[in-house]
Amino acid sequence: MKPDLFEAPDYYQLDDLLTEEHKLVRSATREWVKRDISPIIEEYAQKAEFPKEAIKGLAEIGAFGPYIPVEYGGAGLDQISYGLIMQEIERGDSGIRSTASVQSSLVMYPIFTYGTEEQRKKFLPKLASGEFMGCFGLTEPDHGSNPSGMVTNFKDQGDHYLLNGAKLWISNSPFADVAVVWAKNEEGRIHGLIIERGMEGFSTPETHNKWSLRASATGELIFDNVKVPKENLLPGKNGLGAPLGCLDSARYGIAWGAIGAAMDCYDTALRYAKERIQFGKPIAGFQLQQKKLAEMITEITKAQLLAFRLGQLKMDGRATTAQISMAKRNNVDMAIKIAREARQMLGGMGITGEYSIMRHMMNLESVITYEGTHDIHLLITGADITGIPAFK
Repeated sequence: MKPDLFEAPDYYQLDDLLTEEHKLVRSATREWVKRDISPIIEEYAQKAEFPKEAIKGLAEIGAFGPYIPVEYGGAGLDQISYGLIMQEIERGDSGIRSTASVQSSLVMYPIFTYGTEEQRKKFLPKLASGEFMGCFGLTEPDHGSNPSGMVTNFKDQGDHYLLNGAKLWISNSPFADVAVVWAKNEEGRIHGLIIERGMEGFSTPETHNKWSLRASATGELIFDNVKVPKENLLPGKNGLGAPLGCLDSARYGIAWGAIGAAMDCYDTALRYAKERIQFGKPIAGFQLQQKKLAEMITEITKAQLLAFRLGQLKMDGRATTAQISMAKRNNVDMAIKIAREARQMLGGMGITGEYSIMRHMMNLESVITYEGTHDIHLLITGADITGIPAFK
């Protein structure tokens, strides 16, 4: 494995906008990725296995619930710190970032925001430390972009609820200790339930044969007459807005994370172009290659500005769902295009595991689809600016 020589581009001197705490958080995450992820990630991606040893490190750098208050085990950081952590982790691998994203925004966030004090104290410290790992169950085999059509349901049995149904494409599910699951009650209202490993009738088969996110564990959630204690219902919010609120937090993290993947592809292509000699000079000296590199750094810079401003709005409590959708869609699209151009710049070497580009490219094919597809996010923006939803 080559040494990780990554140097982050900062063409518009955005570091000047960051606090010292932001820089320290980013530095700690970057060093962890260089030390613990870069040397092993290609091997794990090739064998399609999640590196479980990464869980301890993610917890130690505060990647699980960075913005959750310290009293519940979180790091008590702000939203820009959270974004920077996601950026640096995805620079290493989208699958590892997915693990942290799910744990933070889709498991810890709903328990903190919609849960009871007892639920917070029971689950959040163990999730923050990595003792518990979690997953989020919304997508179903027949309901992806239309989550309101879900068929997973629960019925009141007096002293407990009885849960039936299935969820698909669930990151972390094969090893998750807890699952925040969204299901309809007998009136058809969507609620969140905390399902715990070991409950009878609850299983988590793993999804195999993936070409993308190969170093991430993906699976299903199956509920066959699962008895759920009533104290495991999240009482703070119900309706479709509850899980969508979690997705806003996760999509915000993705908007930052995708920048990390793009940075890594750009840095790899730039380094390679300066070293690769063709026709008597480095290929970095040819106009077409300079065009590609110049366009890459331009798009990365625009994405950085978009994410930073969104972070400011989020910390002020003013970031809208539509603004988050715009950033998620733009930044992932930017990253996948840069990955494809960078791969071409490396020629045949670009498809090998000696470089990270092809792995990033394959990973981003999932990132551009999950937590709101590329097209759905476009329609969210369209509905926001016209006032006319095009979903129906």
